[in-house]
Amino acid sequence: MTEDIILANALLILPTEVIPGALQIKGGKITALDSGTALPPGAVDCEGDYLAPGLIELHTDNLERHIQPRPKVDWPHHAAILAHDAELASVGITTVFDAMRVGSIPTGVGRYSKYARGLANELLSLRAEEALKISHFLHLRAEVCSETLEEEMEQFGPSDRVGIVSLMDHTPGQRQFRDLTKLEEYMKGKHALTDAEFAEHVAQLKALRAAHGDRHEAAAVAHAARYGAVLASHDDTTAEQVAVSGGYGIRLAEFPTTVEAASTCHAHDISVIMGAPNLIRGGSHSGNVAAGELADLGFLDILSSDYVPSALLLGAVQLGARWGDMARGLATVTANPARAVGLSDRGQLAVNARADLIRFRLRSGAPALRGVWSQGARVA
Repeated sequence: MTEDIILANALLILPTEVIPGALQIKGGKITALDSGTALPPGAVDCEGDYLAPGLIELHTDNLERHIQPRPKVDWPHHAAILAHDAELASVGITTVFDAMRVGSIPTGVGRYSKYARGLANELLSLRAEEALKISHFLHLRAEVCSETLEEEMEQFGPSDRVGIVSLMDHTPGQRQFRDLTKLEEYMKGKHALTDAEFAEHVAQLKALRAAHGDRHEAAAVAHAARYGAVLASHDDTTAEQVAVSGGYGIRLAEFPTTVEAASTCHAHDISVIMGAPNLIRGGSHSGNVAAGELADLGFLDILSSDYVPSALLLGAVQLGARWGDMARGLATVTANPARAVGLSDRGQLAVNARADLIRFRLRSGAPALRGVWSQGARVA
């Protein structure tokens, strides 16, 4: 239920500064902002805690993890979606672009089936029933090394809340897995492939890229325009790859793997998304460029929790400490992602913005959440 309340005696994280102040929520929106430490009658005393906009997550595999918690385990979907939604609310995420793969490989050693259209239907039905705590959009991960990409993308349309389409090219030996030993380690660890099966998997993906890759890229770009979705690239490695992204009209670069790619993205006015787990761990698990290095060079614009939802707020706070600017750190998970996908109604504390809010304090440098609101309703 939406609350009409005043949250006072807080540290308000605004787009460019942090100030002591209070804000008022009415009808699911922020209706007033005031500076100072005064505690109006009836207000909630935030005891000096931070108040920030709710976090905006553009790329997370968390829904897929709930749907398939183990290889070959298909968990009941409605229960998985509700658990995913509640988990994100609990860590301060109030807007999420749920990543779903489109493009399957029904044959061969690395085969996997299509699932996105059915899962999207289930997610959207729960949203229509107002069963979800936070705001959900779709992020279609278009796998160009696949057999069914075009037919799967045909099944989506402008009414499906597809906010992002990312071009995924997992051809072995380039982008994320330039180092084939890293890919081998990943595939054998996750799918228990033998040497022969791994070799077959590599050969199959290379053959699919040669047969369908260019056509699939063009189709994904065209469908993104039909949906009204923002285009993203994935794992750009070279300046040449970024130039191709720029030609497609891509405005988001997910997880560039080199400084060269990230710097070229900025030259093309493409926002760079890096994984919060990479930042927190101090490096990439795939052996690619460290998020911290890009942050120090000024090439990191947006954080994604990727595979650890709780990493999003922790990563933003760590960036705030790294840069000596908490407002700048939190902008990587609020204002910057909102702007990148055209959501003008959220992402900052401002009058008439959605009352998507988080309240937290720091304990030994780590954020401890003390409240989460989505459109003025307390959800955690």
